[in-house]
Amino acid sequence: MVFIENNQQKIQVTDEIINLIKEVIERAIRYENIDFKYEVNVYLVDNELIREYNRDYRNIDKETDVLSFPMIDFNKREKYKVEKTDFDPETNCVLLGDIVLSLEKALEQSKEYGHSFEREVAFLTVHSVLHLLGYDHEKEEERIVMRNKEEDILKSMSLVR
Repeated sequence: MVFIENNQQKIQVTDEIINLIKEVIERAIRYENIDFKYEVNVYLVDNELIREYNRDYRNIDKETDVLSFPMIDFNKREKYKVEKTDFDPETNCVLLGDIVLSLEKALEQSKEYGHSFEREVAFLTVHSVLHLLGYDHEKEEERIVMRNKEEDILKSMSLVR
Protein backbone atom coordinates (compact mmCIF):
# COMPACT_ATOMS: atom_id res chain seq x y z
CA MET A 1 0.00 0.00 0.00
CA VAL A 2 1.28 3.42 -0.95
CA PHE A 3 -0.33 6.55 0.44
CA ILE A 4 0.48 9.89 -1.16
CA GLU A 5 -0.40 13.23 0.40
CA ASN A 6 0.15 16.50 -1.44
CA ASN A 7 1.20 19.22 1.01
CA GLN A 8 2.30 21.87 -1.48
CA GLN A 9 0.73 24.16 -4.07
CA LYS A 10 3.67 25.11 -6.30
CA ILE A 11 3.75 22.09 -8.63
CA GLN A 12 0.61 20.57 -10.10
CA VAL A 13 0.26 16.96 -8.97
CA THR A 14 -1.22 14.92 -11.80
CA ASP A 15 -2.51 11.37 -11.81
CA GLU A 16 0.57 10.52 -13.91
CA ILE A 17 2.92 11.71 -11.15
CA ILE A 18 0.94 9.84 -8.49
CA ASN A 19 0.98 6.65 -10.58
CA LEU A 20 4.69 7.08 -11.35
CA ILE A 21 5.58 7.33 -7.65
CA LYS A 22 3.50 4.25 -6.85
CA GLU A 23 5.03 2.26 -9.71
CA VAL A 24 8.58 3.20 -8.72
CA ILE A 25 7.94 2.08 -5.14
CA GLU A 26 6.40 -1.20 -6.31
CA ARG A 27 9.30 -1.87 -8.70
CA ALA A 28 11.89 -1.17 -6.01
CA ILE A 29 10.10 -3.51 -3.60
CA ARG A 30 9.92 -6.26 -6.24
CA TYR A 31 13.56 -5.68 -7.21
CA GLU A 32 14.55 -6.33 -3.59
CA ASN A 33 12.33 -9.47 -3.47
CA ILE A 34 10.22 -8.20 -0.58
CA ASP A 35 7.64 -10.90 0.11
CA PHE A 36 5.42 -9.22 2.70
CA LYS A 37 2.65 -6.66 2.40
CA TYR A 38 4.03 -3.21 3.00
CA GLU A 39 2.98 0.38 3.50
CA VAL A 40 4.88 3.50 2.45
CA ASN A 41 3.68 7.05 3.06
CA VAL A 42 4.80 9.75 0.62
CA TYR A 43 4.44 13.43 1.45
CA LEU A 44 4.83 15.83 -1.46
CA VAL A 45 6.13 19.19 -0.26
CA ASP A 46 7.81 22.37 -1.47
CA ASN A 47 11.29 23.63 -0.64
CA GLU A 48 10.12 25.64 2.36
CA LEU A 49 8.45 22.66 4.04
CA ILE A 50 11.29 20.21 3.34
CA ARG A 51 13.69 22.76 4.80
CA GLU A 52 11.63 22.67 8.00
CA TYR A 53 11.75 18.86 8.06
CA ASN A 54 15.50 18.92 7.40
CA ARG A 55 16.04 21.46 10.18
CA ASP A 56 13.78 19.70 12.68
CA TYR A 57 14.92 16.11 12.07
CA ARG A 58 18.50 16.46 10.85
CA ASN A 59 19.58 19.82 12.28
CA ILE A 60 20.42 21.00 8.76
CA ASP A 61 18.76 24.35 8.05
CA LYS A 62 18.53 24.15 4.28
CA GLU A 63 16.29 22.64 1.66
CA THR A 64 16.98 19.23 0.21
CA ASP A 65 15.31 17.06 -2.39
CA VAL A 66 14.07 14.03 -0.45
CA LEU A 67 14.09 12.71 3.09
CA SER A 68 13.55 9.12 4.20
CA PHE A 69 12.21 8.06 7.57
CA PRO A 70 12.54 4.26 7.87
CA MET A 71 10.49 2.50 10.50
CA ILE A 72 12.67 -0.63 10.61
CA ASP A 73 16.45 -0.80 10.78
CA PHE A 74 16.98 -3.67 8.36
CA ASN A 75 20.75 -3.43 8.90
CA LYS A 76 20.26 -4.89 12.38
CA ARG A 77 18.26 -7.87 11.11
CA GLU A 78 18.60 -10.77 8.76
CA LYS A 79 17.83 -9.35 5.30
CA TYR A 80 14.22 -8.09 5.27
CA LYS A 81 13.23 -10.29 8.18
CA VAL A 82 10.10 -8.87 9.72
CA GLU A 83 8.62 -9.67 13.08
CA LYS A 84 5.03 -10.08 14.11
CA THR A 85 5.13 -6.71 15.87
CA ASP A 86 6.13 -4.98 12.60
CA PHE A 87 2.68 -5.64 11.12
CA ASP A 88 -0.15 -3.17 11.55
CA PRO A 89 -3.03 -5.30 12.85
CA GLU A 90 -5.57 -3.18 10.95
CA THR A 91 -3.93 -3.45 7.51
CA ASN A 92 -1.75 -6.54 7.95
CA CYS A 93 1.04 -4.50 6.33
CA VAL A 94 4.54 -3.62 7.48
CA LEU A 95 5.05 0.13 7.63
CA LEU A 96 8.40 0.61 5.90
CA GLY A 97 8.42 4.33 6.56
CA ASP A 98 7.81 7.79 5.20
CA ILE A 99 9.19 9.66 2.22
CA VAL A 100 9.16 13.47 2.12
CA LEU A 101 9.73 14.64 -1.46
CA SER A 102 10.12 18.25 -2.57
CA LEU A 103 8.49 18.52 -5.98
CA GLU A 104 9.83 22.06 -6.25
CA LYS A 105 13.41 20.80 -5.79
CA ALA A 106 12.76 17.90 -8.18
CA LEU A 107 11.70 20.37 -10.89
CA GLU A 108 14.78 22.54 -10.26
CA GLN A 109 17.10 19.52 -10.42
CA SER A 110 15.48 18.11 -13.56
CA LYS A 111 16.29 21.36 -15.33
CA GLU A 112 19.81 21.47 -13.85
CA TYR A 113 20.56 17.86 -14.89
CA GLY A 114 18.86 18.13 -18.28
CA HIS A 115 16.30 15.35 -17.93
CA SER A 116 12.56 15.15 -17.39
CA PHE A 117 10.73 16.08 -14.22
CA GLU A 118 9.29 12.56 -14.21
CA ARG A 119 12.77 11.02 -14.29
CA GLU A 120 13.88 13.18 -11.35
CA VAL A 121 10.78 12.34 -9.29
CA ALA A 122 11.32 8.64 -10.07
CA PHE A 123 15.01 8.83 -9.13
CA LEU A 124 14.31 10.58 -5.82
CA THR A 125 11.55 8.08 -5.04
CA VAL A 126 13.66 4.99 -5.71
CA HIS A 127 16.57 6.55 -3.81
CA SER A 128 14.34 7.10 -0.81
CA VAL A 129 12.79 3.61 -0.96
CA LEU A 130 16.26 2.08 -0.90
CA HIS A 131 16.99 4.13 2.23
CA LEU A 132 13.80 2.74 3.79
CA LEU A 133 15.16 -0.73 3.02
CA GLY A 134 18.46 -0.08 4.76
CA TYR A 135 20.73 1.10 1.95
CA ASP A 136 23.00 4.08 2.42
CA HIS A 137 25.69 5.99 0.54
CA GLU A 138 28.02 7.22 3.26
CA LYS A 139 30.89 5.04 2.01
CA GLU A 140 31.95 4.81 -1.63
CA GLU A 141 31.23 1.07 -1.90
CA GLU A 142 27.73 1.64 -0.47
CA ARG A 143 27.15 4.50 -2.89
CA ILE A 144 28.08 2.31 -5.86
CA VAL A 145 25.73 -0.49 -4.78
CA MET A 146 22.88 1.93 -4.20
CA ARG A 147 23.43 3.82 -7.46
CA ASN A 148 23.51 0.57 -9.48
CA LYS A 149 20.21 -0.54 -7.93
CA GLU A 150 18.65 2.86 -8.62
CA GLU A 151 19.72 2.81 -12.25
CA ASP A 152 18.57 -0.81 -12.74
CA ILE A 153 15.12 0.00 -11.41
CA LEU A 154 14.82 3.20 -13.47
CA LYS A 155 16.08 1.41 -16.58
CA SER A 156 13.35 -1.21 -16.14
CA MET A 157 10.89 1.70 -16.47
CA SER A 158 12.75 3.28 -19.43
CA LEU A 159 13.64 6.29 -17.29
CA VAL A 160 17.28 6.75 -18.18
CA ARG A 161 19.35 9.92 -18.16
